[in-house]
Amino acid sequence: MNEIQSNNCCESTNLSKLEQIESVIELYKAKPSNLIQILHASQQIYGYLPLEIQEFIASKMKMAVSEISGVVSFYSFFSTKPRGEHTILICMGTACYVRGGKKLVDELQKQLSIEIGDTTEDGKFTLEIARCIGACGLAPAMMIDKTVYKSVNPNKLKSILAKY
Repeated sequence: MNEIQSNNCCESTNLSKLEQIESVIELYKAKPSNLIQILHASQQIYGYLPLEIQEFIASKMKMAVSEISGVVSFYSFFSTKPRGEHTILICMGTACYVRGGKKLVDELQKQLSIEIGDTTEDGKFTLEIARCIGACGLAPAMMIDKTVYKSVNPNKLKSILAKY
């Protein structure tokens, strides 16, 4: 009985999210020139942009799914997989790379048991890399959400992650 109620709750939540996305499409008048704004808002509402959501947007905007998918796959901001509660971004710019950025990536992959672009099984962390986060003087640097960590080495990672 609880399982059925739980499923109905999730279905109504998903229906509500689809209604919100539909409202956004109507707000932007379903113009293809507004697609990126619609996708941004849709990702904020749904959390990510799986194929089902892309198909929904395409049908409401009378566009081909391939057009929607092309934009989603082109821009790194968009995600087709669920994201973690926290995003870890390792800088791999020249200064950070030279000072040990790759070692940070390797250690995080080991500690979290995920690859770049993946999310931990518990949904806590998503691991990403960036070409530069603008903290070259702090190299190697990483960000978790909007917090920048400077002069990070693999030995500091456990204590940093423990804060989250």
